[in-house]
Amino acid sequence: MLNRNGNDKGRAEMKGTNNGFQILLDLTIAVIALSALIGAFMLHSTPTKSDAGSVLILISCICTMLLLLEAFVFRNHNKKQIAKISSMISKTERDSLLHFPAPCIIIDGHCRIMWYNRHFERYVYPDEEAYGVSLLELMNIDMKEAFSRSGCQICLSKRYYIAKAVHTDNKNELSMVYFEDVTDFTELRYDAYQSHNSVIIIVIDNFSDLMSNSRESEKAHVVVEIEKLMERFLEGTTAIAKKVSNDRFYVFMEERFLSKKIENRFKILQEAREIKVGGRTNVTLSIGVGREGKGLEECERLAKQALELCQGRGGDQAAVRENGEFRFFGGVSNAADNNNRVKIRIFAETLLEIIKPGSVESLSNFRSNDDGQGFRKVLIMGHRFGDLDSIGSATGLCCALKKIVPECFVVVNREQNLAKTLISYIEENEIANYYITPEEGYDKLDGDTLLIVVDTHNPALVESKEIINIAKNIVVIDHHRRMVNGIEPLIASCLEPGASSAAELVTEIIEYWGDRTQLSVHAAEALLAGIMLDTKNFVMKTGVTTFETAAYLKKKGADTIAVKKMFANSIETYHQKSALINSAYVYRKCAIASTEESFSNIRIAASQAADELLGITGVNASFVMYEQNGTVNISARSMGQFNVQIVMEALGGGGHLTMAATQLKTTIPAAKQMLTEAIDEYIRNNTK
Repeated sequence: MLNRNGNDKGRAEMKGTNNGFQILLDLTIAVIALSALIGAFMLHSTPTKSDAGSVLILISCICTMLLLLEAFVFRNHNKKQIAKISSMISKTERDSLLHFPAPCIIIDGHCRIMWYNRHFERYVYPDEEAYGVSLLELMNIDMKEAFSRSGCQICLSKRYYIAKAVHTDNKNELSMVYFEDVTDFTELRYDAYQSHNSVIIIVIDNFSDLMSNSRESEKAHVVVEIEKLMERFLEGTTAIAKKVSNDRFYVFMEERFLSKKIENRFKILQEAREIKVGGRTNVTLSIGVGREGKGLEECERLAKQALELCQGRGGDQAAVRENGEFRFFGGVSNAADNNNRVKIRIFAETLLEIIKPGSVESLSNFRSNDDGQGFRKVLIMGHRFGDLDSIGSATGLCCALKKIVPECFVVVNREQNLAKTLISYIEENEIANYYITPEEGYDKLDGDTLLIVVDTHNPALVESKEIINIAKNIVVIDHHRRMVNGIEPLIASCLEPGASSAAELVTEIIEYWGDRTQLSVHAAEALLAGIMLDTKNFVMKTGVTTFETAAYLKKKGADTIAVKKMFANSIETYHQKSALINSAYVYRKCAIASTEESFSNIRIAASQAADELLGITGVNASFVMYEQNGTVNISARSMGQFNVQIVMEALGGGGHLTMAATQLKTTIPAAKQMLTEAIDEYIRNNTK
């Protein structure tokens, strides 16, 4: 206000001075013009009149001189007045900046402080003089952002400011930076964020199975322990919990408390494992967190999505979505045995109805494609470098579907796979043609074709990305833990991490189809080979269902001797496997082996070496890496105490608890460094 009023007053005085000077100039011009007229008149007059005119001319000249003198004096006075007013204005501006109610500074082209006001001296840099000090040393400020219209937000002495900069001269040598205090708004916004309510859904894994064979007293004890566990989870918070069923809880918690639970990596998961049912089985939880929704409804939807991922990955873990991506905590326990066959039976009936509508009476209203006539062609595809489980499960399913649809084939790369003995065995003993190349499968794909993907749900690992990209009707059957960005969209899916193998799931599906299809002896042997591969001859990840499906295949005529021959290797592969084992060393109870050599059966040798390294005393996990075509491949195995899936996921891969893998675009030494860091991170996060 002072600065503006002073400027207005100065302008008024200057305007009055200029008007006075203009009047004097006008009078002088008028007198000169009058003298000129008198002189002209005297030239044509008598001598007497001439004398009188001379007097008038003299008087006019004197008046002109006086007027000119007055104009000169008035002009100098005008300059002094302007200088005085300008000085008053400059002083007002300096005083206004000096006492400006916010920190304000002037910097040069090198961001050195040339001047600052009292507010800056008092609240920002009170200890010593700031003249000549670089602004970039005092605070973390982005000058490019500060010169923008929105400015740059910074924190100074526990206060929040928006720093805005403007140039003060045409050469941009000096700039003024002022700091707008937005502390109240920032704290209000932060408090609103911290008060945001999130929805947490906590589910007890396989609660009905846990309680099925327990005494009533044991059931009551477990229920009480779980209630106490929930009470401890809510201690020190303002959250509320609602028990919606015997095995499900809803928790509504503010962000300020949820962030602490995330920092503690959901300690409730570890505490739940300490609860035993009948002194044998541990209780595990699956926790889905919805925190990014605009309201409770959206948060609940996100929590259900996160919970589905947890259960698809085997349970005993928590999933939190942050910045559009999921973070997982826990997951150190084996997935529950797949002994509840209700879900498999429903999927088996659904898949049969998709392929041939009307074949299942209970699903007669279900229609699979646009015309509701089912599919005439089915293509079955596994993952790249297919093994006995991938190609074996695809072969068994193809044999069963050949009795239902006119055309059914397995898409496989005949040169790049790990089950060449199986393919040769089927082609030698079966009349029907089972296998086609990815190029042939691509040509057969149309709107009347159903694509079934087995033993993977990762779109980056399928046998043919071209087929998966254009296929409109896709079904997935997989036993790996669910990943976030799986194949989509799907007509139906069967993702069961509790199953030992994809071959086990396919065998269960075929068993439920009963007399509506047939399974040949050689196809049954292919399925049994897949089960034996992933269970390491019924040692790893073997449940009740695994033996039941193996018994079913045995009833179908599967010969274990013929299956064993499918695992035979050449002497060269055996030597290469031995060389890999000899290169191993132990790091934090993990055996790590590597080779920079490349040979035809390197994948088989690496996977078998990883299996055998688990036989070393004190080794909980094994990692075998090899380089091929500029890519380092890592095969990981464990006995169940170490979750290799989490380690491989940290390196961009995946799998499940006892078997996982990844690929890295790097060198062997760099891959070893990345692997050891991932192992360190896993052990640090899962140390009790």
